[in-house]
Amino acid sequence: MHHSARRQMALCLETHLDPARSYRMVEVGSAISRTQTKTHRDLLEPYRVRYIGVDIKSGPNVDRVMPNPYTIPVPSRSVDIVISGQTFEHIPFPWATAMEIRRILVPGGLLIVTAPSRGNRHDVYDCWRYYPDAVRALAAWSNLEVLEAYTDFPPIRSDSQVRHHYARITQSHYWGDTVGVLRKPSGRTSLRTRTFSALVRLWANRHADLERVPLPPVPAGRL
Repeated sequence: MHHSARRQMALCLETHLDPARSYRMVEVGSAISRTQTKTHRDLLEPYRVRYIGVDIKSGPNVDRVMPNPYTIPVPSRSVDIVISGQTFEHIPFPWATAMEIRRILVPGGLLIVTAPSRGNRHDVYDCWRYYPDAVRALAAWSNLEVLEAYTDFPPIRSDSQVRHHYARITQSHYWGDTVGVLRKPSGRTSLRTRTFSALVRLWANRHADLERVPLPPVPAGRL
C-alpha cells in the first residue's frame, strides 16, 4: 500500500475507535506481497481489537480465505468494524462486496474504506478510481449511512474555482486517496433488502471475475 493510504487509514482509526473499548474487526483484502513489511494490522496496537484478515487467496497477513470472491467467512451481525484499504479498486463488483460487509456488521458497525482516486494501473484487475460520490453510491446500494467521504485532490488552480492543478503532483504525491466511513443503521434489515442483497451476492459469486469479458486490443492510432 502507498504511504498516503496508510496514513488516511490511521487517521480514521484514531477518529472512530475508542482505546477503552474492545472491537471485533475484519479486514477485507488483507493480503500483502512478499516484499511488503507494513500492514493495517500494525496500526491497531493502541486499540483492543480482535482482528481477522480475509482475502480471496492465502498469503501473508491472511487469517481466513474467502470461499467465494463475494463471501466473507464470518457470521452475520458479528463484526464491529470492517476496514479495507487499497482493495476496492480491484473488485469487479464492489457493490456486492459492500452488501456482504453490511451482512457481517452489527447495527451501528462501521466500514472504513480507502481507495485510489488517482495512480497507475496495477494488479490483475484494476477497475476503478474512487471519488466521494462513489462512496455515496456504495452506501445507496448496500443501505449504509455515510459518515465521511472525501478525496485528497490536488490544489485548485489559481485561474479556476473547480479545476485541479494536476501539474503540481510530485512523485511523492503521485497517488491520491478517497476515504469513506459508512455505518450500518440500527434496527433490523427489511426482508426486501436482505433478499435483494442475497441475489446480488449470488450473481456476483457466480460471475466471480471478468474472464467472460476479454479485453480487446486497442485500435491502431488510439494511443
